[in-house]
Amino acid sequence: MTRRVAVTGSSGLIGGALRRHLEARGDEVLRLVRRPATAPGEVEWDPAAGRLDESALDGVHAVVNLAGVGIGDRRWDAEHKREIERSRTDATGTVARALVAHHERTGRAIRLVNGSAVGYYGDRGDELLTEDSPPGRDFLSGVVARWEAAAQPAVDGGVPVAWLRTGLVMAPDGGAFKPVLLLGRLGLGGPMGSGREWWPWISLVDEVRLLTHLVDHPELAGAFNGAAPGSARQKEIAAAVGAALSRPAVLPAPRLALRAVIGEFADYVVASQRVQPTAPLASGFTFEHPDLTSAVSWLVQS
Repeated sequence: MTRRVAVTGSSGLIGGALRRHLEARGDEVLRLVRRPATAPGEVEWDPAAGRLDESALDGVHAVVNLAGVGIGDRRWDAEHKREIERSRTDATGTVARALVAHHERTGRAIRLVNGSAVGYYGDRGDELLTEDSPPGRDFLSGVVARWEAAAQPAVDGGVPVAWLRTGLVMAPDGGAFKPVLLLGRLGLGGPMGSGREWWPWISLVDEVRLLTHLVDHPELAGAFNGAAPGSARQKEIAAAVGAALSRPAVLPAPRLALRAVIGEFADYVVASQRVQPTAPLASGFTFEHPDLTSAVSWLVQS
């Protein structure tokens, strides 16, 4: 069945891949853009001003909201940290209010799949984390909790909402693994921090497939962990990338050295989150890259 899906953040790594995937299977993608619409299939909105014409969503089956400034794009300062949160809560609140207004006008609820992140859990060592685990207590945990809460008006208004708490997306041309791959090719891809930290990774292929799964199943509500079941420690990931590239992966990057290079964000790069995709697996979703070997092979070959 052909669907009409509205996507925010469609120019980003995940949003762009999702748009191409949906179009390839025959869906119509409505792009919500923060500039004057210049092409068919575009609708202008202003999340900072809370403006989205709900009538523009007529005929839409689902909205996938991935809007938000990049977390690791530059060194953090007070203003960038405010923008990390504001860009997400403003966008989510704007979408939620538009969906409620549309529901009230038409009597038809549009599915919302909202972005979120495993940063919700904070640095938790070896603790096994499921969707029922409580939030952490650091800056990003608070941001993600408020990001998710910004969609609560949609839930209260009868809109079916799912939050995808995405982990570190494994992609060859962007995201958290772009520098990992680059350093690996140079033979510098050793462990970061102690190397014992659990990294909740997911291939870009499975991230897009999981978003699509949630679009297709509006009966699935609540939080879903976007992390592969084959969880691994950071030193194991570094070794797997090095082996696939036939490069050594032994030189560590200590936390203090990372902090000198990328600032406060280094503390989150070396955070330990042993995240399990309990809800996706229970919903019948199957991963194309469930283990580190298959995922790293795909990453390097791509």
